[in-house]
Amino acid sequence: MQEKLTIKRVGIVLRPSTPELKALFYQVKGAFEKHGTEVFIDAISAGMIGVLGQEFSSMCRVSDILVCIGGDGTLISLARRSYRYHKPILGINAGTLGFLADINPSEVETFIDKLYTGEYRIDERMMIEGVLAGGGEETMLHSFNDIVISRPSISKMVKVDAYIDSKWFNTYYGDGLIISTPTGSTAYNLAAGGPVTFPLTDAFILTPICPHSLTQRPLVIPANFEIEIKTPEKESLVIIDGQEQYDFGPDDTLVIRKAPIGARLIHRVERNYFDVLREKLSWGQGR
Repeated sequence: MQEKLTIKRVGIVLRPSTPELKALFYQVKGAFEKHGTEVFIDAISAGMIGVLGQEFSSMCRVSDILVCIGGDGTLISLARRSYRYHKPILGINAGTLGFLADINPSEVETFIDKLYTGEYRIDERMMIEGVLAGGGEETMLHSFNDIVISRPSISKMVKVDAYIDSKWFNTYYGDGLIISTPTGSTAYNLAAGGPVTFPLTDAFILTPICPHSLTQRPLVIPANFEIEIKTPEKESLVIIDGQEQYDFGPDDTLVIRKAPIGARLIHRVERNYFDVLREKLSWGQGR
């Protein structure tokens, strides 16, 4: 059954270092205010365009939905940063790719009107929850696209031991390992030769990066498994969605599981994933 939204307050986040989004912000703001909705903007975005804003966590708490104005990277960051608040996210595409943020500026007024008449769809995308443990401390991580175990420098190789439900599964030698969500399958995973996976699937995709063995291949496993990662020989890096980075030592452990709640993305009713895939990846051009 389609989730029905009551939209009285909206929080907006802009792509960083893009002050030229000011006009689009006012366009979006006006489209919501026409329906009597109160509009907030986070403090960092507000400072960028010279308006008053609200601290990010406070904005998330009081908002009924969050709106990202930017590209897919901005939406991914917003989904991760706002995870604890579990608010639906609308992506307005001011970028180039638009896999996730699929409402174009020319569609803003029309689509925002549809939010108040129930003409939209909410997709729940699986997210990853990770616990990085080492030195007597634990760091909780959340990822929308992927968690990557990477070598610390271009001149070094990394050894990654992978366990599934506490049982040793494989040891990867090479440039690293990508643990991807289905949504992230069209990101770094695809570039590394991993499979494209329907985004509403519940699964992990494990894809080695430039493995030093031709027998190491991508693997898709159900999301109810727990994955444990160790790098017993050398220092390495844990990279979250290509946006956050953590040191990962030989005595550290990274446990990865499906997050209890996924990211809720607001889309057009008629949006078809396979149409988006064909358009963005330029498939079937010779037909």
